[in-house]
Amino acid sequence: MDKKLRHALNEGENIGQQYTLLVPHTIHRSMVGMRLGWRTGTSIDFQDYREYQPGDDIRFVDWNVYARSDRLTVKLYMEEVTPHLDILIDGSRSMNLGNTTKAAATLKLAAILAVAAENAYCSHAVWISDNGFRKVINDFLLPTAWDGFEFNSPHSIDDALEVMPPTLRPLSIRVLISDLLWPATPIHTVQRLQSGGAALFILQLLARNDIDPPIYGSVRLVDSETDEIADLLVDETTIKQYRRNLTQWQQSWAEACRQYGAQLTTLVAEELESSIVNLQKIQLVIPV
Repeated sequence: MDKKLRHALNEGENIGQQYTLLVPHTIHRSMVGMRLGWRTGTSIDFQDYREYQPGDDIRFVDWNVYARSDRLTVKLYMEEVTPHLDILIDGSRSMNLGNTTKAAATLKLAAILAVAAENAYCSHAVWISDNGFRKVINDFLLPTAWDGFEFNSPHSIDDALEVMPPTLRPLSIRVLISDLLWPATPIHTVQRLQSGGAALFILQLLARNDIDPPIYGSVRLVDSETDEIADLLVDETTIKQYRRNLTQWQQSWAEACRQYGAQLTTLVAEELESSIVNLQKIQLVIPV
């Protein structure tokens, strides 16, 4: 792995020690730090009774109730759940432009979140998009052991979700790290990522140049993912229009997140550490 990316993982792991992941109220805490979900399972915490149905495990039949009432009833227990964080990383080429620090900031941010999850007694998995989603090597370990990052995909997040979606754990906390700079229908993406989860956080990670383009004059722009070429005359009017378009695009993502109860925030790659306060504002992490 590139030394800068390895260094970013090291830095993120260190910074992450200062934070803990906030576990949503949909996942309930027990006395010893484990959590209990609301689905029926096999933990020791008794929940309720219901009538026996063919196929039920006879180990959970309450024979005392049967002796008293001649009715077969089954004991229900609350499912024991270890909270889980699924981190989804945008592996497209736009996340690794040569004049930005987006790739390094992405890994630093993912490392911060993974360690914050460990501090909250949560397991975690790390996925990166390519031609489909794949797990990062050693993703279940601490970030300094991770490997296999390539920000060279010509495919968008939506493309990757169609080809091979990640196997997200039910009731997991999902976090997408992406610049969100691809043609999309945000509400469809948000709906798909939110489905079955306890919470969804979308972290838009932009380079300073994404927000304030420094270019003026006659320029040739090359799309980093499609290789399409556009010759433009960039002046103050062009820059203002770009900023308006970016704001409108962010608003469309914000509206999609609002409809599905997801949280959205924008971080600046070159100012990542000072931007971490945004993660606290959306109640993703808190200081230890």
